[in-house]
Amino acid sequence: MTDAILQLKGHAKDLGGGFTVRRLLPAVQRQAVGPFLFFDHFGPVTVVPGDSHDVRPHPHIGLATVTYLFSGAIMHRDSLGYVQQIEPGAINWMTAGRGIVHSERRPESLTDKTYVNHGIQLWTALPQAHEEAEPSFVHTPSAAIPEVRVGDATVRVLIGSAFGQTSPVATYSPTVYLDVQLPAGATLEIPALAQEMAVYAVDSPVQLNGEAVGAQLLAVMDAGQAMHLSVPGQAPARLMVIGGDALDAPRHMWWNFVSSRKERIVQAADDWEAQAMGQVPGEVEWIALPERRFKP
Repeated sequence: MTDAILQLKGHAKDLGGGFTVRRLLPAVQRQAVGPFLFFDHFGPVTVVPGDSHDVRPHPHIGLATVTYLFSGAIMHRDSLGYVQQIEPGAINWMTAGRGIVHSERRPESLTDKTYVNHGIQLWTALPQAHEEAEPSFVHTPSAAIPEVRVGDATVRVLIGSAFGQTSPVATYSPTVYLDVQLPAGATLEIPALAQEMAVYAVDSPVQLNGEAVGAQLLAVMDAGQAMHLSVPGQAPARLMVIGGDALDAPRHMWWNFVSSRKERIVQAADDWEAQAMGQVPGEVEWIALPERRFKP
């Protein structure tokens, strides 16, 4: 008899302005799956004129953010000068490295519009050798992401390789990220594509290796274990598969900072308080450090 699959249900996190996300990682039971040590599912939320869901300028170090939308739009601006409207189906990879500042706001073209924002934001820990890499931002449009039919399933290979397809998104360590759509009654076999893997049921319950996984739960696989997925209900299911090589060392996480060294987080906090990490052109606001400071 095999052990039950670890299932993480996450918790609600208010980012301000009434904008609440579902945070699956990090969790008490698990800090990371592969390089992914932060997993936020936001929406679907209807954004109406007057809503204030904008995320003001804030800093990051030691990580890369990975933003993916199912619907809606977000305007990204950063201290490198990049201005990019994030749209459904695209992968937006921002390497913080030694430090970057960015904002995420409602596009001006949607100021007077009502729309639905729905998506996933992940953080990956940069390998120790690249924690202080030069910051960068790369937008890969939806049309450049490979998509393949596997039986009745549709699989978009957002990052890494699967089912004979390879994403053009460059990473610092072996990484897998898939967007899987399964119609009701369909099945899909996903081999062990990475050292560590997990699957997130975005909107409908599924069966994973014979075990029920409810909607909005993250099921973490044992190392080397393949996935047999099926959709038992009458509704189709959307699934996000994440994975990659295990972290090369434990990471310290505080606020928006990630590092293998506690003293580096202290330094980043001091730098941000002194506004010495750069500015986003055209922005005058910024998010202050939390009142409870990091204890090294």
